[in-house]
Parts: sequence; C-alpha cells; structure tokens
Amino acid sequence: MSDLKQRLSTGSIFIVVLFGSTIASPYTYACIFLLASTLGQIEFYRLIKKSGGNPQTITGVIGGILLFTTNFLFVQGSFDDISILVYNMPLLFLVFLIELFRKNKNPFINISYTIIGIIYIALPFSLLNYLMIDPRYYPSYEFYPHITAGVLFCMWANDSWAYLIGKKFGKTKLFESVSPKKTWEGFLGGIFFCVGFAILISFIATALSLVDWIVLGLIISIAGTAGDLIESKLKRSLNLKDSGNILPGHGGILDRFDALILAIPFIIVYLFIRF
Repeated sequence: MSDLKQRLSTGSIFIVVLFGSTIASPYTYACIFLLASTLGQIEFYRLIKKSGGNPQTITGVIGGILLFTTNFLFVQGSFDDISILVYNMPLLFLVFLIELFRKNKNPFINISYTIIGIIYIALPFSLLNYLMIDPRYYPSYEFYPHITAGVLFCMWANDSWAYLIGKKFGKTKLFESVSPKKTWEGFLGGIFFCVGFAILISFIATALSLVDWIVLGLIISIAGTAGDLIESKLKRSLNLKDSGNILPGHGGILDRFDALILAIPFIIVYLFIRF
C-alpha cells in the first residue's frame, strides 16, 4: 500500500508541475521540458554505459541543450532567419573530432551512441516547441499551450486506460518478448479512450479541428505504445526494470516520456502536412 501511495503522490505532483508549467508561460514550459530533455539524455547515456558503450555524455548533453534552445528561440520569434537552426550542425561533427582524442575501443560505436542520444531524446523535445504556437498563424508567434496540454492529457489517458483494461481483460499478448504485460485488449482500450479524450479536447483547443484531434489521438496511442515498447526493449537488454529512480514509484525520465518522445515527430509531420 505504501508503494501505491508513493506512486500516486509522485504521479500527482508530476502531472501538476508538468501541466502547470506548460500553460503558465513559454518560459516555464521551456524550463521544465529542457530539464526533462537533459535528464533524459543523461539517463540514456548512463544506460548505454551499463551496456559497455562509452558515449560522450557532456558533448551529447550540450548538443541537446543547444538544439532545444535554438528551436525555442526561433519559435519565439527571437530569430527571423531559420539558419539559426543550422548552427547546430557543427556540433554533430565535433563529436567525431573529440572521439579522435579519446583512448577508447570502438570509437565509431561511441560516436553513434552519442548522436543517437541527441536524435532519440533531444530532437523530439526540441520539436515539441512547435506545438506551443497556434498553427493557423504560423510563422507568426502566438503562445498557444492548448495543443501541447491536450497531447499530454491524451498520452496519460492512453497509458492509464491501456493499463487498467489490460489488467482487467487482457489475455492476448501484444509483444510478449519485449513487454510481457502488454496485451492487445489493453492496447485497443487505450486507443479508444485516447481518441475519446482527444474528441473532448477538440472543444477546448479549437486551433485544430475535430478530425485533427482524432488523428492526433490515433498517432499518440499507436506511436506512444511503440515508444514504450522501444524503451522496454532497451531496459530488457540491460536487465533493468526502470531507466532511473528520479521519480519515486515511477522510475526515470525515460519511463515517463518514452511514449511522448516517439509520438512527437509523427504529430509534427501530420500538422506540417495539414497546415
């Protein structure tokens, strides 16, 4: 019971802080998600080191911070020229140069791990900046946190209802070799409630149409579940239950954001095509 109370307590605080920071101002949003991105990268590199790799943690984290910050400033309208985003490119090749002076075996594996940490974690969080504006008026900046808040709510709905329905009715394994507890019944239940919440959110976040929100609900549920499975496969390869212990009862940052990390690029692509 104490573990359940701890889980509920941590989860409640996590949701309040994350949601409150998202809707309060662009700066509170940037602080909380930049922190999540940075801690997520550190967590990822720590996991890779446990597997025998030796990524450039400091270089990778700095690259992730620059990627998030430049995208945030661009979306904010601090830079009119999109070329500011190109300035991140030299850092990727700096990883190669730094590895030249490190006395490690398998240097290109270490380079790959370092860059993967940026692409897998920092890039999706950086793309999240583009959900904080009203797409109807892009490229003009207008702080509009409704879409991001809606995406977060749909994500929580999918995770929660997939777990509850899977626990109650689940019989058919979804991907047993990676996550033995996930079932098709839970997966389909998560889709149903995720789309249901998306429909409700469409009446609040009116920048997107009802159809848009239904599509986003499907993307969030399907891509989010895949993101969860991918992170589970990483942990299973290391014989770990959680990616970290920063959130008591919930594990690490990657455990909480694995679904969002994979869903965001697909959401951005859909909205880019749509608008």
